[in-house]
Amino acid sequence: MFSNYLIGMREGLEASLVVCILIAYLVKTGRRDALRPIWTGISVAVALALGFGCVLEFGSQELTFQAQEALGGSLSILAVGLVTWMVFWMRRTARHLKSELHGRLDAALAMGTGALVATAFLAVGREGLETALFVWASVHAAGDGTPRPLIGVALGLATAVLLGWLFYRGALRINLAKFFTWTGGMLVVVAAGVLAYGVHDLQEADLLPGLNSLAFDISGTIPPDSWYGTLLKGVFNFQPDPTVVQVTVWLLYLVPTLALFLAPVGFASGKGKVKSPDEQGTQPDDRNSAQSKAPRT
Repeated sequence: MFSNYLIGMREGLEASLVVCILIAYLVKTGRRDALRPIWTGISVAVALALGFGCVLEFGSQELTFQAQEALGGSLSILAVGLVTWMVFWMRRTARHLKSELHGRLDAALAMGTGALVATAFLAVGREGLETALFVWASVHAAGDGTPRPLIGVALGLATAVLLGWLFYRGALRINLAKFFTWTGGMLVVVAAGVLAYGVHDLQEADLLPGLNSLAFDISGTIPPDSWYGTLLKGVFNFQPDPTVVQVTVWLLYLVPTLALFLAPVGFASGKGKVKSPDEQGTQPDDRNSAQSKAPRT
């Protein structure tokens, strides 16, 4: 449940910050008339993400077992690739996200309502689709037959919305650079578990060999149905009897990816920390922030 909560909060907070930046910029520059197209684009993006998740969940139920495992394994690996790209992208570009969004919004304002809808849709839609895919893969990997993974995701998303609102109101200020670094590192660990589970799915679909070649089996020490076995599976997608291929892939992904992510570059070597929208001058009540601060192209 914790891993799914982390996914929902981490991914949801990125989308929340995007929304905060867009809304605050329009309010600050006196373009409240453009808020409705922005909210329309955001709503369409959220609906698309929910629809994509439903297609993944209910569409796969009509397949044979082997086809389900092949689809689940393939989408799990794709989800890991996307989330890995996402955490590195956010680590590298978060400091410039505000100016980038402002530039897109200025161009959309000049083009009209349709462009505003498209800008909001594209800004939030990518995050939504990535979140839907990774959440589906993580819930599929948990596979405990309970609603706890979905509850965890829902709580994480609710937390993200609350944090986004507090940032917008200026009631919360935290070091976002450190926040995204630590949560990104934990997300890499979760992704490693999802990747190992995806490989196991492909083995069960007879697309990869070695299904019966176990690296170890500690089911007697850590029973999967025990509270600590359930906890380990929920947090790390831990499996007490993984195959050799699973362990090999897990190590080959986790060690270099985590080392690169935590290396002293990007945030760590940046000239300043990532600030909340109000700290960056996007607080709508900050009358001292001139409209001339809008990025120029």
